[in-house]
This record gives sequence, structure tokens and C-alpha cells, in this order.
Amino acid sequence: MSLHDRANILDLTHGIASHNIQEAAFTIGINYGYFPAGTIHVVIVDPGVGSSRRNILVVTDRYCFIGPDNGVFSVIYEREKASLQVIHITADQYFLRAKSPTFQGRDVFAPVAAHLAGGIDFRKFGERIFDFKTLDLPLPNYKEKLLKGEIIHIDKFGNAMSNISGTDIANVSRYGSRGMMKIFLSGREIPMKEYYNQAADKMLYAVINSSDYLEFFINCGNAAEDYKVSIGDFVEVKLM
Repeated sequence: MSLHDRANILDLTHGIASHNIQEAAFTIGINYGYFPAGTIHVVIVDPGVGSSRRNILVVTDRYCFIGPDNGVFSVIYEREKASLQVIHITADQYFLRAKSPTFQGRDVFAPVAAHLAGGIDFRKFGERIFDFKTLDLPLPNYKEKLLKGEIIHIDKFGNAMSNISGTDIANVSRYGSRGMMKIFLSGREIPMKEYYNQAADKMLYAVINSSDYLEFFINCGNAAEDYKVSIGDFVEVKLM
């Protein structure tokens, strides 16, 4: 705030599993589009802090993203490829301190965001690069009446979100009615609900959440703990 005292700061989450770059990539990828144009997103899930991995600034038509070059912006790269520019941040005059072996979120990323918000042109932070790191993210696939995905995020309530979206399910539904479909988590058939409170008991259910992704839950319970759900567990939508 000392560098840009008019900045509006929103903490999206501190709920990413420690060191889980993939989960962070999905989380920012699902949520960034809900913010107003001009938002600067600072994303710090950074097991390589202090190493030779690069600090980067990602610029699109509507947003900027600041963080480590470790693949955390992989969803952004895919969705925003038409307008994408990636800058290797090297202009250390904008840092709080150039040498920061353990806390570059404070010493590098936050001050760069403040200077950017204050009107510094993004080109002044460094040179454009094209060899930025991407992750091989798990994507759902459809074959022979079967849509396959996996659990990619578990929130603090124990709700388990998959990488299968409502749009994916709608596309599958073109080959039959949704009533002819069945949802499975790790081989267990799971009934669908429209919202949490529709589930009157403590059984495991599925819902399309507000981010438009298939999620598994227990109403006022913890699905991950009670049913031993983990990131990477396989999810299936079968057309009957």
C-alpha cells in the first residue's frame, strides 16, 4: 500500500494445497474472468522461490498476471493465446529488494504489481519471452459414451471439484438426455442435486457449482474426509 495507496486488494484464496502448482493454475483459470478489466492478478504458489526460475508478467487484453514462471498461468496461456504477451521481469529498480531468497511475493511480485497499477508501462519491466513454462494439465476426454475427468481441487469444506464442466456435460447430453446419464466418483455412482440443501442426509452427492464445474459434496459435511476423496481421483459421466 505504501507504493500505491489507492489500490483495491482482494485475497482470492489461501486455500491452495502447499506447493500445488496445478491446483493454483486451475483456480486462477476458473476465477480470473469474474474480475473487472484492468485487474492485476498476483499468483504466488512458488516452490522454486529464490532459484533460477524466472519472475514473469503476463499481459492480455483485459488483465495482467504476475508470478513465477513455473506453469501456474497455464490455463491463462491457453485461453488468452490471441492477445498474450509474457514479460521476463528483470527491472529490479521496481523491487523492494533485488535479493530475496524466500519471500519474492513481498519483495518482487507485490511491488511490481503496485508500480504497474500506478501507471508504469508493462514493457519497462523486462523483455518479452516465448519459452515460458506450461503444465500438462489434466483435461476431460470423451470417448464411446464416457466422459472421463478427475478431482482437481478440494476446498476447506471438503467439497471436491472435478475438471469436468457443465459445458462438457451439456455437450455429452446432445447424444442423450441428462436423465440417461450417471455420475461416478472412483467407481461409486453419485446422485446429482441442484444445490447443497437439496440433500437431506449425509450421503455423497454431485452438483454443478457456481464456477460451472462438477463438484462432490456432503450437505454440511466433509466429503473429502468422510469418503476419502483425494485430488486425482477419477470421475466419470456415463451416457446410458
